Order: sequence, then structure tokens, then C-alpha cells
Amino acid sequence: MTITVFIRYRIDPFQREAFEAYARRWQTIIPRCGGDLIGYWMPHEGTNNIAQALIGFETLAAYEAYRARLRADPEATANFRNAEEQRFILEEERTFLRPVGPA
Repeated sequence: MTITVFIRYRIDPFQREAFEAYARRWQTIIPRCGGDLIGYWMPHEGTNNIAQALIGFETLAAYEAYRARLRADPEATANFRNAEEQRFILEEERTFLRPVGPA
């Protein structure tokens, strides 16, 4: 069963550019560590403090292996550290989704 991790970020609206740089760095890190990056989305109109990301995995076990590779990856560690130091992510929620098959 494939799963998709939906990440909802509440970001500092005055640091959207910092978050966007953070998201761009994930574009090479996530695939290298085993995730299928569907994409990151930034606020455009309306709400200015919500960003989102979708990452696909073949199985929950594949997601767990990916998380272990992220923890060992120097670029991933630096990107996490940068987000903590700059504090542009105020809150992060993860939801694990599965596709709806035919009835």
C-alpha cells in the first residue's frame, strides 16, 4: 500500500522567503534519502502563514527507513538546524494518507 505524508506548516508570514529557501533545499535531499517529493506549496493569496508539502512512499516501512536516512544526512541535518535557528516554522503537522481504491 502506498502512503503519502501530508505536512502542514504554520510559518512566520514575515519569513516566507526563509521558508521557501528551506523547501527548495528539500528538493534534492528528500529524493536522495528515498522519498518521492510530490511538492511544496507556499501561500500565494488569502492565508499568508500556511505552507504544505506532500511526500510519497511505497510503504510505512519505507517512510521509517527514509527518516533514518534523513537523520544521518548532513544536508538534512543542516536544513533542520537552520529552521530551528531562524524560527520560521511555528508549527508542523503530519498526516499519513492512503489512496482510495475503486469501490
